[in-house]
Amino acid sequence: MAIKQISVFLENNAGRLGDVTRTLALAGISIRAISIADTADFGILRLVVDKCGEALQALNNGGFTTRVSDVVAVEIDDVPGSLARIMELFQRSNVNIEYLYASLKGVVRKAVVIFKLADHEKGLGIIKEHGFVMVEEI
Repeated sequence: MAIKQISVFLENNAGRLGDVTRTLALAGISIRAISIADTADFGILRLVVDKCGEALQALNNGGFTTRVSDVVAVEIDDVPGSLARIMELFQRSNVNIEYLYASLKGVVRKAVVIFKLADHEKGLGIIKEHGFVMVEEI
């Protein structure tokens, strides 16, 4: 099971992140998880939103360069060692994690970790085999 993530490529200029969030707000889109990585010249904003298709349309109409990727959102307990446990499983199974970021979930003592895996299907198998809960939406 995968969820859709939108990557937005941004020039590293003041106000560009605000432009994206304003565009999504005007389109009635809620951001569920967000991460940004930057260099001196550009950034990659990664988003999980409530309405992916509408968000893509709004962003593309706003002149933003976007890409959609499949990611896996896994619910973990919000206690020490929960993330280490799933990381160890991926390491033992030789599944490369391209990147990850987290979001809090509206459930007490739970968090959601969003993984971009090099081998999506193998990673899904490991997650299922070890009883982790995959989240269809955040």
